[in-house]
Formats: sequence, C-alpha cells, structure tokens
Amino acid sequence: MNKGSTLFILLGLFLAGGVYSFWQQKMSKSLIALVAIGSVTALVTGLLQL
Repeated sequence: MNKGSTLFILLGLFLAGGVYSFWQQKMSKSLIALVAIGSVTALVTGLLQL
C-alpha cells in the first residue's frame, strides 16, 4: 500500500463517519448524500490504487 491509497481510504472512512454523524443529527438529506458520494468516491479511488 502506498501513501496515496492509504490517504484516500482514510479520507473515505472519515467521510463515512461524517455521514453517520449527520444521519444521527437529522441533517438535510442533500448534505448527507453529497458527503456519502465523496466518501464512496474516495474509498473506491483508494482501493483501485492498491
């Protein structure tokens, strides 16, 4: 694993935690969807770089 893939995976997990937190706080669905898309994108990018 190189640094780039590790950083993308960690970023994706961090954003996934934000999605969970925003869901618990009942924030707007559009904000949750935007952060979720960013999380999935970062995770997929990190996994594809492995």
